[in-house]
Amino acid sequence: MNSTTIKYQIPESGDLFVPMTNDYLFKMILQRNNLVLKELVQDLLHMESGSIKSISITNPIHYGDTINEKTVILDIEAILNDTSIVNLEIQVINEHDWAERSIYYACEVYQNLNKGDSYLCVKPIHQIGILDFTLFEDNPSLHSKYMVMNTKSHNVYSDKFQIYVLDLNQIELATEEDKKFRIDKWAKVFKSTKWEELHMLAKDMPIIDEASKTIYELSEENQARLEMRARQDAIRRANDRIIYEQRLKDSLAEKEAALAEKDARIAELEKQIAALQSK
Repeated sequence: MNSTTIKYQIPESGDLFVPMTNDYLFKMILQRNNLVLKELVQDLLHMESGSIKSISITNPIHYGDTINEKTVILDIEAILNDTSIVNLEIQVINEHDWAERSIYYACEVYQNLNKGDSYLCVKPIHQIGILDFTLFEDNPSLHSKYMVMNTKSHNVYSDKFQIYVLDLNQIELATEEDKKFRIDKWAKVFKSTKWEELHMLAKDMPIIDEASKTIYELSEENQARLEMRARQDAIRRANDRIIYEQRLKDSLAEKEAALAEKDARIAELEKQIAALQSK
């Protein structure tokens, strides 16, 4: 389907069927609309306009593929300019293991040599995590780039292994460079829940009109709606489970604190009794 063909009148206002943090919608938008994929990746990698000549997803999903609550992430792998590989992941539930997981994903993608190839032929990889939570609470940032480097001289060991993080909850921390590459606006797109928010962003960022067309087309397709709703339900259940587990931990901690206080009072009473008996 041509993403630029307008089949329906896009609403001026009202709620989106699901936000772009829905990983099924996220992947289908980028899979169906190459222009959006190209500009998103270009900006996230802080590349100048026109730097990406070609980008294609190598692991597309199709209607009928098995997508259920056990699917934690629907990832995207794409070949960039036929010279490097991009791995895009979106994660809305903080399971407190993203640093480890992102390295694991990056290492998997980095193993891209064919049998007999020289190690010099390994394609650079860019692993991008779009997170709806703050990875490092003591060092928040909207957009971060990580590389392997010397801890003393900061000399880069290799520029072929790069990990990026976009924190959707730190838009106010956007640097001038972030704003130059529209990182703050992309974050607002992902956080949008209403059509009027997308229309407002599109005034300064025409590519959002392209994304809006694709979002609306998908929201009008029955199968896509079923998959998006299933993913949203899975996200909600996962979030509810984490909240429930945290409440259990908090309740247990309160009980342990109460018991510790009780034990301390008993110990103090026993000490006082022993003192009286020794007189």
